[in-house]
Amino acid sequence: MKKTVILGATPNSGRYAWLATARLAQYGHEIVPIGIKDGRIAGVDIQKGQPAIEGVDTVTLYLNAGRQREYYDYILSLHPKRIIFNPGAENPELAKLATDHGIETVEGCTLVMLSIGTY
Repeated sequence: MKKTVILGATPNSGRYAWLATARLAQYGHEIVPIGIKDGRIAGVDIQKGQPAIEGVDTVTLYLNAGRQREYYDYILSLHPKRIIFNPGAENPELAKLATDHGIETVEGCTLVMLSIGTY
């Protein structure tokens, strides 16, 4: 299973970031939710800041391009195999940086990818 960092995680169960985090856990992936509010998703605490994490396969983004800037160096430092830019999180600048660092980029929806087996 793929260790996945969910950047923009939220305790609000009405948000796609929450649903994707819960669904990733349901599918057996190790989840690392990172957000700005305290809470738990699928029994896992939402972390704040930029925690050190090893063995990251995927970073899935639920932040708009402007809010991603402060995380550029952090995301790259995680050395993920890929970054998923969910709808509303598309960012050509970060996509280029990632590609330059050998990281695959995907403009897609984590929820759809899980449901059709392409995650």
